[in-house]
Amino acid sequence: MACRISELVLECADPERLAAFWSEVLGYVELNREEDGSIEIGPPGTGFGGPQPTLVLSPNDEPRNGSRRLHIDVNATDRDQDAELERLLALGAVPADVGQTGEEEWHVLADPEGNEFCLLRRRIAPVDEDAVLK
Repeated sequence: MACRISELVLECADPERLAAFWSEVLGYVELNREEDGSIEIGPPGTGFGGPQPTLVLSPNDEPRNGSRRLHIDVNATDRDQDAELERLLALGAVPADVGQTGEEEWHVLADPEGNEFCLLRRRIAPVDEDAVLK
């Protein structure tokens, strides 16, 4: 038996703002709010325990030091990369320079708090739902 990623936790100064941003990016909805100010978002109708991980935006007022070792890659599901780039920029993402050459097939962006993520070219791979749920 193996583990699977059930949730990703992103510490941030403004969980409300990032929950709204990432909900729009991923098509997620708010699932839960904790007393500490954390907001969990995830796929509508599925929530925690579904085939996709949820995202927990957790309040943290400490300044970020340098680049994070983990970043999120996203992939458009219903449009090409250029159209998705335009949509993400309109939502508040900004281009980020992490030393790329300009020859990459992806775009490096940052969310409203500066967390880097990559917009990949659309890749379609068959999903074995039975394998995901095991």
